[in-house]
Amino acid sequence: MTDQELEQLKYPIGAFDCPTTISASTIEAWISILEHFPNRLEQLVSNFTDKQLDTPYRPKGWTVRQVVHHVADSHHNSYTRFKWAMTEDNPLIKAYNEKDWANQHDYNQPIDASLLHIKAVHAKLVYYVKGLSLEQLNRAFIHPEGNETVVLKENLGIYAWHSNHHYAHIETLAKREGWI
Repeated sequence: MTDQELEQLKYPIGAFDCPTTISASTIEAWISILEHFPNRLEQLVSNFTDKQLDTPYRPKGWTVRQVVHHVADSHHNSYTRFKWAMTEDNPLIKAYNEKDWANQHDYNQPIDASLLHIKAVHAKLVYYVKGLSLEQLNRAFIHPEGNETVVLKENLGIYAWHSNHHYAHIETLAKREGWI
């Protein structure tokens, strides 16, 4: 496999590219992605066998099962970051090592609990974000890796992208393997 082919498997929709100006319509589009993602994901993976769930989406990549559990954990953390940014001034958030999390034994369990968790977290996040003003979406948190300031409206885009990014990992694998 060439480096270019591997890069395409890693980033099937490309890396996140945040627009310089984030308009209200862009925010609405990102919220819509987050609102519909849980059902799209469930429809994609609901009929997968254990063998399919335990298939890596790329060489040396996570399995479908790990991806689903990762999304549940990652989006839970994102929701918490929104709340921190709205209740504290530029809080320094806690980062986590997602690779180490993906190697924990709970990432081997059936995906049903994580699919439910994704539905619940997304319902809460979408409701919460819809209730924020554009001014409030300019609040930020500090990510400890590089002390990067992340504005909430940018974080919204990151997680809309993150949803589509991991969906594409699974969908691309399923098409490549002839599962769909």
